[in-house]
Amino acid sequence: MLTFTINGAPHQAEVEGDTPLLFVLRDSLGLTGTKYGCGIGQCGACTVLLDGQATRSCQVPAESVGTQAITTIEAIEADPVGRRVVAAWIGNQVAQCGYCQSGQVMAATSLLKQSPKPSDDEIAGAMTNLCRCGTYNAIAAAVRQAAA
Repeated sequence: MLTFTINGAPHQAEVEGDTPLLFVLRDSLGLTGTKYGCGIGQCGACTVLLDGQATRSCQVPAESVGTQAITTIEAIEADPVGRRVVAAWIGNQVAQCGYCQSGQVMAATSLLKQSPKPSDDEIAGAMTNLCRCGTYNAIAAAVRQAAA
């Protein structure tokens, strides 16, 4: 039995230690906002925050989380920065198919927590999640708006 702090609340899951955090969240705890995309850490659909850092949860063994606080898309609007990011996403009509959006929002929130007024280069360097719909210009615009 592993214990986690997720979205500010304690959770326990009966999983093997090497189970990817993504599957703990989705399959064991029912937090399905975090998406499975590629399973190899390339696409970013599974991005969550671990102690505020954007992290690809498909690559994190559950046992390695320890006492780090996990934030998922389900609770992002409880964070003032996350709330601004979501408002900017809506205002810029970023989402098309929407599949990558939870990971994109998590990455943008992490960026703005680390760099409240990021340059275009910082935005490009931090927003590495893949978007099959190609909304990269709208994503960058939303990040800039959330930073304003």
